[in-house]
Amino acid sequence: MQAKLQSRPDLWLLLSLLLAIVLTPVLDHGNWRLVLAAVTFIPVVLSTVRLSQIRVWVWPSVLLMLVNVIFVVAGNTFPSRSLTGIRWGFLAAFFALTAAGLFLYLRNSRSIGQAQLYTAINIYLLLGLPWTTLYLAIDAFYPGSIQVEATQTTVRPSCFISAW
Repeated sequence: MQAKLQSRPDLWLLLSLLLAIVLTPVLDHGNWRLVLAAVTFIPVVLSTVRLSQIRVWVWPSVLLMLVNVIFVVAGNTFPSRSLTGIRWGFLAAFFALTAAGLFLYLRNSRSIGQAQLYTAINIYLLLGLPWTTLYLAIDAFYPGSIQVEATQTTVRPSCFISAW
């Protein structure tokens, strides 16, 4: 029973990370941005809750989360590329801190159970988020510096005919 209760925060964090990763491309347009903000804020809150169980990591995680919330509110109140870039930078620091804190917790674990497996998967997913948010910060400070070109491949009938 104790192991089941210990694995719940890691499971909820894992589910929230997966939900945010899957729903971001779907909700990243139009009137869905507020829902996207809520969906992406859930892993931040759950990461803070998870790190609060590791005593050393309570204040750094709470501080970074609060600073991020302040910059989200400020950026939505006063639209500015600088505020948006700073927000993404603090979020990158938050995700890096979360991954480091969970890694140190996992490294000091004496046994491997369900909670540790969830923690390992969370670390794996969290390792990509600082890079994502750093790219978003760079793009906020220097718009257009990171471009994603979608190339469409068109199939011409002559290509198939010449191949035969």
